[in-house]
Amino acid sequence: MPARVHAILVVRPHGRGPTDLHLSRTLRALAAQTRRADVLTVVLCGPDEKLKKLASESGAEAVIVAGRGTSFADALRLASRRITGDAVWLLAQDTAPAPDALARLAGALETAPSVALAAPKLVSWDDPSRIVSLGVTMTHTGRTVGLADGELDQGQHDTGEDVLGSDIRGVLVRTQVWSALAGVDPGLAGADEGLDLGIRARLAGGRVALTPTALVAVAGDGVAGAPAGLSAGARGRRLYAERKAQLHRRLVYAPAPAVPFHWLALLPLALWRTLGHLVAKNPGRIGPEWAASFSVLLAVAAVVRARRTIRRNRAASWLSLAQLRIGRRDLRERLEDEADAAAAPREELRFFSGGGAWVVLGALATSMLSFGALLAWPVLGGGGLAPLRSGIVALWTDAAYGPRALGWDTVGPADPFASVVALIGSLWPLAPSRALVILWLLALPLAALGGWFAATRVTERSVLRCAAAFAWAVAPMFLAALIEGRPTAVILHLALPWLVYTAAAARRSWSSAGLASIILVVVLACAPSLAPALIVLWLISLVLVLSARRGRGVGRVAWLVIPSIAIFAPLSWYHVTLGDPLAIFADPGRPLAVGGSPDGLLPKILFAFGYPSTDGVGWTQFLGEDGRAWWVAAFTAPVVLLALLGPILGRLLPASVALVATALGVATAVLGSGVALTAGMSGPVAIWPGTALSLAWAGLVLAAVTGLDGLRRVDALVPVAASLVIAFLAVGAVPALTAVVRGDSALTDGPTSTLPAYVQTAGSEGERDGEQTATLVLTVQPDAAYSASVVWGASETLGGQTTLQSARPELTAGDRELAHVTADLVSTATGDVVADLARHGIAYVLLEEAPRESDLARAGRLGAQTLLNQRADLVSVGETARGVLWSVKGSIAERTVDDASGPHSIRVALLQLGVIAIALLLAVPTRASLRAGRRHPRIVGERNALVAERSRS
Repeated sequence: MPARVHAILVVRPHGRGPTDLHLSRTLRALAAQTRRADVLTVVLCGPDEKLKKLASESGAEAVIVAGRGTSFADALRLASRRITGDAVWLLAQDTAPAPDALARLAGALETAPSVALAAPKLVSWDDPSRIVSLGVTMTHTGRTVGLADGELDQGQHDTGEDVLGSDIRGVLVRTQVWSALAGVDPGLAGADEGLDLGIRARLAGGRVALTPTALVAVAGDGVAGAPAGLSAGARGRRLYAERKAQLHRRLVYAPAPAVPFHWLALLPLALWRTLGHLVAKNPGRIGPEWAASFSVLLAVAAVVRARRTIRRNRAASWLSLAQLRIGRRDLRERLEDEADAAAAPREELRFFSGGGAWVVLGALATSMLSFGALLAWPVLGGGGLAPLRSGIVALWTDAAYGPRALGWDTVGPADPFASVVALIGSLWPLAPSRALVILWLLALPLAALGGWFAATRVTERSVLRCAAAFAWAVAPMFLAALIEGRPTAVILHLALPWLVYTAAAARRSWSSAGLASIILVVVLACAPSLAPALIVLWLISLVLVLSARRGRGVGRVAWLVIPSIAIFAPLSWYHVTLGDPLAIFADPGRPLAVGGSPDGLLPKILFAFGYPSTDGVGWTQFLGEDGRAWWVAAFTAPVVLLALLGPILGRLLPASVALVATALGVATAVLGSGVALTAGMSGPVAIWPGTALSLAWAGLVLAAVTGLDGLRRVDALVPVAASLVIAFLAVGAVPALTAVVRGDSALTDGPTSTLPAYVQTAGSEGERDGEQTATLVLTVQPDAAYSASVVWGASETLGGQTTLQSARPELTAGDRELAHVTADLVSTATGDVVADLARHGIAYVLLEEAPRESDLARAGRLGAQTLLNQRADLVSVGETARGVLWSVKGSIAERTVDDASGPHSIRVALLQLGVIAIALLLAVPTRASLRAGRRHPRIVGERNALVAERSRS
C-alpha cells in the first residue's frame, strides 16, 4: 500500500448544483475514510468566503485560490507542485467516496506494481444503484465509449479489471507516473481526461485497473469531467469539449507523417460532419463541431507538447492497446441494445382498422361525383385559376428573382406562391396545368387524410378521428374555395393539418421540426395574411417549451420560422423599400373579389361559424333566393359549441391553445376583410377571409375533439355527438358539393392560354429559344375607360402572378408609360407609339371583347378597333376567341432588364436554397429519429409514452 496519499480536491463556486452542500458531503466522506488521505490540498477556482471557510476547517494542508476560469487540469497542475506522497487522489467538490474507497484503491496499487492508476466505480449522487461510469474505451476512430454508463448496478461488471481508461474523477495515480506524464492534458478542454491519462500510462508501460468495490458518488457539477447539465448551453459546452478532445487526441495519437494531413482535414471534415449532423437530426452539434475544429486548428502548441510527452515516456507499442478498444460490431450491438431498451411501445395509428381509410375513400367517391366532370378538362379555369407554364424550366423561372411575367417593366423577387405552383406543376411535367385538375379532384380525400392525422395529436378514439377528418374535408371555407376557384385557399387548407401534425411534435423531434418549417413556408406562401396569427402561436409554443421542458427543444421550435424568414425576406424588403409594408400580407395569385356582402355585423358573426361570405357557400343559389343566408350557422353550430366546451371537458392546455388559434383566425378574417391590398381590373380587392377561417376551423375542430375525448365517464355520448356533427356538416355541404353538377360554380374548362392561339404558338417557340415576347392587352371597362396590361410569353399564368404588380401602392414610372402608350393607341392613328412597343419587346396588341359589355364599352371598343386598323405599323391578325389581335411590324427588341441588384439576388437565392436544403435534410427521417420518436406519446399533453387504453367506437 502507498506510504503516503496526497488528495487534491478541486472546487468551483459556480458549478452546477449547490456547491456548498456537495462540498460538505465530500469533505465528510473524506474524513470518514478507513484509510484517510495523508495530505489534502484544496484548489478553490474563484473566491468564495463560505467555501474557503469549509475548506480551511477540513484540515487541508493548503487551500489554493485560483482564478474563476481555471480548468480542472490547470487546478491539478497548481496543486501538483505540493505533492509529496506516493500516490495522487484526484477529487472534485461533487465526488463523495464511500468509507473504504481509498483503502480499496490503494490496495489495487499495492497488489499489482504494474498498475499505474486505479479507477473506482462512479455511482449516482442520489442513487448508488445507478452506475455513472466504470471504465472507458474508444473506437478505432477515436470515439469515446463508456463501458457501463447509466446501467443499473447488479454486480455484472465487478469482475472487470483491465481497461483502456476511466473517468478522471476519483482516480488514484502513482506519483511517479503522474509526474512523468505531466498530469492531465489541458488541451482536452475537460473531456476524455481519464481516457487520455490511461492511454498515456499504458504507453509508458503501466496498466489501468478497475476497482469496482471502491464506490465514489458523483453529482455532475461539471468541475471535473465533461461539462454537465441539461440546459442548451451546458449541452453545447459538453459537445464542444467532447469533440475538441477527440480531435486533439487524433492529432496527438496519429503517426507523425499523418499529423499534417489530419490538421489540414479539420475544416473539410467539419463541413462533411455538418451534413451528417443534419441528416442525423443533430443540428445542435454543428456549432460545437466548428468551434472545436477551429480551436484545435489553432492549438498547434498543445498538440506538440502532448506528443513530446508521449514520445519521452513511451515504452509500449500502440498495437498493445488494440485489444482494449471496442470493435465496430460490438459498438453497433451496444448502441442498438441501448436504443431498444430506451424505446417505449406506442399505440398504433389504426388508420385502416380505425376507419380512417374508409373516410378517405368516401371523400374520394364524393369528389368523383361532385367534380368528376373536371376529368375531361385539360386546364382548369374560372375564378382565380389560370394555366400553368408548359415546361418545368419555365415554371421555376417564374419562381426566381428577375423580370416578372406581368407588367410593363416589373422586375423583382417572385411571390413565394410561385414556388408552390412550380412544385405542383412539376408533379405532372408533361402537362403541368393538368396537375391543378388532379389537385381539385383529390382535394376532398387529401383534406380528409390531413384532418385525420391532425386529430391523432389530440385523441386515440377512432370515431373522433374520423369525425375530425370529415369536418375538415367539408369545412365551409374549403368548399367555397373549391367552387369559387381559389387555388391559394385550397392548397392552404390541404397543408394546414399537416402543419398541426408536425409542429405539435417539433419540440421533441428535428424531423418534425424540419418538415413543419417547410410546410409553414407553403402555408404562408398561400396566405401571407396568416403570418401575425401564426407568429403569436409560435411565441406561445416557445413559452410553453421554455416553461415545461427547461428549454429542451426550444431550438427546434425556434427553427420553425427560419425558412419562412429566408423565403419571404426579398419580397418583404422590396415592399418595405417601396413604402408599403402591408403589401407583404396581400393575397397572392390572380386578384379575385370576395363573394357576398362583407358589410354589417352578420358577415363577422358568420366568420365565427366558418363561413367566409353571406351566401352560405352556395345555399342562396341552391334555394334560388336573394339575400343573406344567416341561418347556415346552424350547420356548424355543434362544432362551435363542442369547441367552447373543450377546455372544460378535455385537457385544458391543448383545447385552450386550439381556441386561441380560433380567435386569431377569426380576428384575422375580420380585419383582413376590410383591407384591400390588391387591385384587379374592376377595382380594389380585399383579403379573402376564407384562408384565415381555415386556421379558425382547425382550432374549432381540435378543441371540439379534445373536449369529446375527455368524456371518459360517459363514453356512450361520444359517438352520438360525433354523428350529430357529421350529420349537420353533411347537410350544410350539399349545395357546394352539387355546384359543379348544377352549373353554379365558377369553375370552367379553362383555355390552355389566356391569349390567342397565334400568340400562344409564337410565345411557346420563344420560350424554347430562350426569348420572350409580350402582348399588350387592352380591355374596355363599362364606363368606356381603358385598362391595359402587358403579358410576357405565351399566356398569363398562375405562377406568373405577382404582388409587385397587383399590390403596388402607387403608380410606377412603367405604369405611367403604359398609360401614355394606351392613350396614344386608342386616341389617334398616327405617331410612333408602335415603334415604342417594338423597342420595349411587345410584339402583339390584343383588344379584348368582354362577354357582357355596356353600350359605352362597346362604342369605345369599336372606336379603338377602327384606330388600330388604320395604323400602318400594325398588321391585323384578325378576330380571335379572345378579341381582335394585331402584330407589330418590324423587328422586336429583346427584353432588357435595368436592375443593379442581380448579383445580390443570386446570393439571396443561394441562401434561400441553402436554408431549404437544411430543412429538407432535417425532415428526412432516419432509423434513429424514428426510434427516438417512439419514445414519446403521439398525443399532445400526454406525459407517458404508454397511452392509456381507451374505449374505441
